[in-house]
Amino acid sequence: VDKDRSCVISDTELQQALSNGTWTPFNPVTVRSIISMFDRENKGGVNFNEFAGVWKYITDWQNIFRTYDGDNSGFIDKNELKQALTGFGYRLSDQFYNTLIEKFDRQRKGQVAFDDFIQCCIVLQRLTDVFRRYDTDQDGW
Repeated sequence: VDKDRSCVISDTELQQALSNGTWTPFNPVTVRSIISMFDRENKGGVNFNEFAGVWKYITDWQNIFRTYDGDNSGFIDKNELKQALTGFGYRLSDQFYNTLIEKFDRQRKGQVAFDDFIQCCIVLQRLTDVFRRYDTDQDGW
């Protein structure tokens, strides 16, 4: 994976090593998001120890993705996304699910690939974290 032998795996190197199951390159935005979560020293990549965490993180997401990809198509459609996010504890409107599919469906097929599913969940979690930070009385407003 560390093609340039720098002892740091860059986002480009990680992207080349990953497969989303659709024979298309892994979403570079997703790769950068994952790298930023594990790059403790802000070096623009991950070292070997950090890479172990990255690999576990991706493997865990892959297992979740397979659980909710009910038709084994290699994609998550709107209903499967709804099942997944409901399973994570989210209660969202149908319109919001439509928005998520529209935003994260890079291939414009009404469904999201593995890498885009990860990105969707990362963004949703970040939005939730920010909302909770400002919703100090936890009333949802």
